[in-house]
Amino acid sequence: MIGPVRTAGRVVLLVLLGAVVGLAAVAIHGETPGLLLTVAGTGAAAVALPPGPGTRLPFALGWVALVGYATAPRPEGDYVVAQNVPGYVLLGFGLVLLLHAVVTLRPRDPAEGPGPGDGSGGHPAR
Repeated sequence: MIGPVRTAGRVVLLVLLGAVVGLAAVAIHGETPGLLLTVAGTGAAAVALPPGPGTRLPFALGWVALVGYATAPRPEGDYVVAQNVPGYVLLGFGLVLLLHAVVTLRPRDPAEGPGPGDGSGGHPAR
């Protein structure tokens, strides 16, 4: 019983961590040094987390959700993420981050044998 609760807690914490890092990214992305720090820091955190649906993916979803929320127009009529080069780089990086998390959901198990693209048709060597 402790295992599922611990896993759910870890997922919630990683979503919140991703949202906090996304908030920091939105706050500092307007200038070039801030944008570089955003890409480097978020990318390093995503690579440092182990691949899987309970680790890297919740972090990326929290980050993308907050940055996506920040792109909506505010009641005053302006945007938190501007429609300029740093804003588009931030949004593009969010797509790359999410793609990276999805592609690395399931690490390849060497016990399964050769994979597709090695000429075996995905079947283990006999």
